[in-house]
Amino acid sequence: MHFPTSVKDHPTVRRAVRRLDDLADLLDPRAGETLVRCLDDTLARTIRPMPDGTAFVVTGDIPAMWLRDSSTQMMPFLALCQEDEPLQDLLLAVLRRQFQQIARNPYANAFNAEPSGRAHDPRDLCEDPWVWEEKYEVDSLAFPLLLAHRFWLASGRTDHVAQALDAARTAVAVWRTEQDHERLSAYRFRREDGPPSDTLPNDGRGTPVARTGMTWSGFRPSDDACVHGYNVPANLCAAAALDGAAELAHHAHDTDLAESAALLAAELRAATAEHGTVEHPEFGLIYAYEVDGRGNALLMDDANMPGLLSLPLVANIPATDPVYLATRAFALSPANPTWHRGTAAEGIGSPHTPDEHIWPIAIAVQGLTSGDRTERLAALRTLLATDAGTGQMHESFHKDDPRRYTRPWFSWANAMYAELALDMADLGTRALWTRPSHVTRRVRGGTS
Repeated sequence: MHFPTSVKDHPTVRRAVRRLDDLADLLDPRAGETLVRCLDDTLARTIRPMPDGTAFVVTGDIPAMWLRDSSTQMMPFLALCQEDEPLQDLLLAVLRRQFQQIARNPYANAFNAEPSGRAHDPRDLCEDPWVWEEKYEVDSLAFPLLLAHRFWLASGRTDHVAQALDAARTAVAVWRTEQDHERLSAYRFRREDGPPSDTLPNDGRGTPVARTGMTWSGFRPSDDACVHGYNVPANLCAAAALDGAAELAHHAHDTDLAESAALLAAELRAATAEHGTVEHPEFGLIYAYEVDGRGNALLMDDANMPGLLSLPLVANIPATDPVYLATRAFALSPANPTWHRGTAAEGIGSPHTPDEHIWPIAIAVQGLTSGDRTERLAALRTLLATDAGTGQMHESFHKDDPRRYTRPWFSWANAMYAELALDMADLGTRALWTRPSHVTRRVRGGTS
């Protein structure tokens, strides 16, 4: 099977390039060419057609497929696929691969293309040769469901719905189990001879948690271990994924799944509102990043999605929501220990990368979730100015010197630049994630 390897002649991309070129206040002529380069790099270098008709997607410089990363790498193409059947087929092939991976091991975060036995650390407990890493992260199940729902909205196709609903049933079962992690979960993760962020304490069970109605996660979207077991943005992202699954199930006339997904989404939101918020002395009521239900809360944000800053993008939370706005103000201030301001840029970083490093992903998210055009434009300009002359985004860069960066090839960051650039050209995916979750639509083509 052959998939597209370039979008430089795609009519939507050409319109976007022209509109970016016409932004007189952008002050950087490279915006359009960087958009094309980032999209084409994903198509030409990260996607591997598989014999079964699926598509395997590497993150960039790591030869494994992350469920979360591969979803975000595909998101910008939703803006281009409405009348482009080859792009639709590519997105379907990626989704089908993701659904296979979830069916194989819903606790794994990253997979091999074949049962090669390759692994981040071969001493990990998981012995499945298909699994690159079995760090359980709530968002690994949530992001493919978000992509499946948004693909349906963007294309109208339902070819993938039956498999998506199977994946949703799996997610509901896992998230239900992990609502009572201490009593019901058999998941364990131990890694020897690494930093504490790379393993779970308590014989691989993680730090103790009380039952709250939230669902437990061993690791963050950064692949670092959770300090407290309930990651707040991941729980809200899971609720949004369940919203989409419930809508797909409704259109497939699967009443049982539609009701169970909607019920769990409501439980996660209610539990997060009760247990995942704190009263901050400066910012008022805000979301914590992690809690344990035992009175402990971690106040920070992480550049990886889902993070607190990205809630409007991945969690069906309006950018005007008062608790979100207060949380946003906290996250973009010195009160957040991962926020940095330097001579080159300011923005959110991650404990996953060196201190005083800012992530382009977080800069793009700041722009996408802002209602202020000036702030959005400044984010795009900053991304262009901090690429160290490479024409691509990196995982992170030093706040004072963009030439000091981590991961020279990180496709997720390229995708987020593309999302913001398309959005600035008014041709992005905004309509797919600002759409009220209760709104339904008629679909065309395909079968469920």
